[in-house]
Amino acid sequence: MAGRLLKVSSLATVVFASSGFYLYNRQLDLNDLSVIRFGRAAAATAVISYDYLTAFRYVEYGTEEYWTLKSKVHRRSAERLRDLCCANRGTFIKVGQHLGALDYLLPEEYTSTLKVLHSRAPQSTMEEIRQVIREDLGKELSELFVSFEENPQGAASLAQVHKAVLHNGRTVAVKVQHPNVQRQSSKDIMVIEVLIKAVNWLFPDFAFMWLVEEAKKNMPLELDFLNEGHNAEKVAKMLSHFPFLKVPMIYWDLSTKRILTMEFLEGGQVNDREYMKKHCINVNEISENLGKMYSEMIFVHGFVHCDPHPGNVLVRKCPRSQKTEIVLLDHGLYQVLQPDFRMDYCRLWMSLIKGDLSGVERYSRRLGAGDLYPLFACVLTGRTWTAVNAGISSVPVTHAEDVELRTNAALYLPQISDLLNRVPRQMLLLLKTNDLLRGIETTLQTRASSSSFINMSRCCVRAVARHKRSKTQSRRRRLQITLAESLSLWKLSVYELLLWVKGSMMTRWLCALLAFLH
Repeated sequence: MAGRLLKVSSLATVVFASSGFYLYNRQLDLNDLSVIRFGRAAAATAVISYDYLTAFRYVEYGTEEYWTLKSKVHRRSAERLRDLCCANRGTFIKVGQHLGALDYLLPEEYTSTLKVLHSRAPQSTMEEIRQVIREDLGKELSELFVSFEENPQGAASLAQVHKAVLHNGRTVAVKVQHPNVQRQSSKDIMVIEVLIKAVNWLFPDFAFMWLVEEAKKNMPLELDFLNEGHNAEKVAKMLSHFPFLKVPMIYWDLSTKRILTMEFLEGGQVNDREYMKKHCINVNEISENLGKMYSEMIFVHGFVHCDPHPGNVLVRKCPRSQKTEIVLLDHGLYQVLQPDFRMDYCRLWMSLIKGDLSGVERYSRRLGAGDLYPLFACVLTGRTWTAVNAGISSVPVTHAEDVELRTNAALYLPQISDLLNRVPRQMLLLLKTNDLLRGIETTLQTRASSSSFINMSRCCVRAVARHKRSKTQSRRRRLQITLAESLSLWKLSVYELLLWVKGSMMTRWLCALLAFLH
């Protein structure tokens, strides 16, 4: 027996030693092993679940002690989740960033903790970057570029960007995918799916399967940089009538599925008020132009850039004209809206702006919200039902309203999860886009401005008129539609002029003068 035990232990030692030697010889990062990544994710999920199951045993529900303890549990669970994303990298960071944008769904402890993942993405080594370029472009760095900065301009969950100079003297940005992301992504999504199902079994109110479905659909698109290049060219052509929009030009001869070489454009992040102040950039102009751009994408064309976090939207003064420009980066994730969905979404927003509750109910139901249409309206607009009732364009946003929204989000988590599982998949990315844009407006202190609602209304009117014209063969009917469209747009212009007159300095001086004379 002792002899057998000695043989088995000797064999195990040899296998273990040879495995260690093999891994060392291959210079394999243990983090690349699926079993390590799964074990880390499973352990974090188990610890978080156990914490929620046991923390409230001896605390009475609804007391001040209960809510204080719940906030602490949320905070430490969010930190564990953040640490897991940072350790597993790639897909995990991408999913964590998405969760960090769900202000309407997750408690503040989660969103504020996970938002840092935008600045905590991993960096590949210079040798790894050289290897990817060598494999995909078939040449060494020195053959392709005069210079190539080793420190990246920015690192994201799936790739990092380096500044380089071509042999013709042009400065470019080279986006290089992290070497193992493509291979790991499908396995990571499978792991996330298994763990979310396990958590849903423990906590039936936790219904986040929609997040897995979105990741399954979107990750392959985001990992194909040729797709990103085509999206960039399409949106640049589509919005070419906006002189303030700048989209980097693509260098196709130096681009592959894992490498994207584009024009290098500098600027400050769209939420950096200090940068704008320093460069004399008008915050209101930026907010208005951003709204114009996204209203056009969503309502008129149905081709929507779905990742407008501050790192992907830069602002600058054009070096030649000194006019303010918005630089739109990272075109990997776009949502194509089906025509019927887009029309219902258009009409829903028109109803929300006007405070037309019957329209809000009708089009929310058509978009799949069912009896949860009041909740859907609040999630979509980031406003309370009181503001929706009055018409969101006529009620200013207050701090008290934001606090009420966050409180309600925690109370109605099961209903919100149910809602997100009901609505069409197209809606999920739009909700994420809305949240990111709302976050930018909040930082710029331009949220719910009248100009943004006017621009949105213009796009809705144009989109609905275009759709109606496409559905009729009658010239007379087309003329009627065009005249009605022109009248609606004229009314909006008059309303905008009245608002400008009302808010202008000249009007205030005249009012003061008349009051003085009186």
